[in-house]
Amino acid sequence: MVERTQLASGLEISRVLMGLWQIADMEREGIFMDPKEGALEMRRYVDAGFTTFDMADHYGTSELIAGEYEAGWPGSGEFLTKWVPSPGTVGREKTRAAVELALERMGQEQIDLLQFHAWSYTDPGWLDCIFCLQELKEEGLIKQLGVTNTDAAHVAMLLNSGVDVVSNQVCYSLLDQRARHAMTDLCLKCDIKLLAFGTLAGGFLTERWLRVPEPDFQSLETWSQMKYKRFIDAAGGWDKFQVLLAALERVAKRFEVSVANVASRVILDAPTVAGVIIGARLGRGEHIEDNLRLFDFELDGPALEEIEHALADFQQIPGDCGDEYRKPPFLTAAGDLSDHFDEFPSPYPTRVTQEGRTIALSGTKWEDAAGFARALRQGDRILVSGTTATHRETLIGGTDPASQTHFCIDKIEGAIQSLGGRIEDVVRTRIYIADPEIWEPVTRAHGQRFRHIRPTNTLVRAGLIGEGYLVEIEAEALVLETPD
Repeated sequence: MVERTQLASGLEISRVLMGLWQIADMEREGIFMDPKEGALEMRRYVDAGFTTFDMADHYGTSELIAGEYEAGWPGSGEFLTKWVPSPGTVGREKTRAAVELALERMGQEQIDLLQFHAWSYTDPGWLDCIFCLQELKEEGLIKQLGVTNTDAAHVAMLLNSGVDVVSNQVCYSLLDQRARHAMTDLCLKCDIKLLAFGTLAGGFLTERWLRVPEPDFQSLETWSQMKYKRFIDAAGGWDKFQVLLAALERVAKRFEVSVANVASRVILDAPTVAGVIIGARLGRGEHIEDNLRLFDFELDGPALEEIEHALADFQQIPGDCGDEYRKPPFLTAAGDLSDHFDEFPSPYPTRVTQEGRTIALSGTKWEDAAGFARALRQGDRILVSGTTATHRETLIGGTDPASQTHFCIDKIEGAIQSLGGRIEDVVRTRIYIADPEIWEPVTRAHGQRFRHIRPTNTLVRAGLIGEGYLVEIEAEALVLETPD
């Protein structure tokens, strides 16, 4: 029997969710699935107990298929979708239009869970989007609000800014255990649930790939395989991966289940994980019976020890959850973001002054009132003004000093990017705090963002102006070379 859990108030889901991302892969050559046929395939999963489906605005015709299903069997499934806007300014009208389109396509009056993905934190427009989604939730168009591929610092930032986030959908597998650390700690503290995708690594964590030669990248058949082969390489390579598969096979034989069952069960049993998302290629090969066996066994101590021993020589996937979409190494199907869009727009507008300097403006009222720029570039030097956790007229991060610090650094990074530099070009930071008692969370947040850069730094207590501001940061960057 399929296990179920309460993801959030009023939303119960099956703990194995059927992921419909592969519909986009199936349709990439322009041959689209008939929604009625797709709905019939969905019904087979629901009849077996797998009632929850994960989709997105860019997963081909997935939302239309869900709508056809809803028309035939109303209220019998849970539909989780995502909104993944392109980087840059979106605005309130486009945000509402995106939600209304999803409702129309899925034939619903209220989206069960709307999950938001931000491509970049350096463009504060992502906050405009999610604040608007929060308003639409309060209006009743969205039942629950989640995020996807968001790191721990920015989930905390949203929570501390009053956004009702109930879940985070992240890559989580035996190969990729970034979610075990800061993310799990935050989720336990704030009662946030994780929805784990990539649990089978695009099908690599199955018997099919045991004791076979390493595949040539060009021979890989699906986007998922292309993506997760990069994860295998980053974790230590094919030989180490074979050691893991062999260990999983031994455990699987002892419990009379599949390798996929074992790999999924480990993640399903991890703290705060509400469910694992397994890809469903509707009409093209199903694993319903195999997935049902996932709930027929429990891994014991010796099994877990054998798996951990096989993982001992693996390298940790770098960074936090979602970093594969935001910084090298880009662990995506293409190895960069070219399969999503060509380039990022500048986070902030820039202009050249009469003196020949280039300035970036973040749009806060005090930049005009006091006559200063967020950042200024002259030659190879970029200077960033003292920056507080202000976006438009909103204080970001609430009363949490770490969240305010992270947003200050986001703004600084965005300003430097707008002027042609990178965060790695920073050579000096100065931090001003209102209360010496908060020095440690501020310092640790600074360390998270600059540990790999090691600029010079000064931290002082200061009487900050403005209600609620806990920290102010300024920075200096020296652009010595242009990255390829």
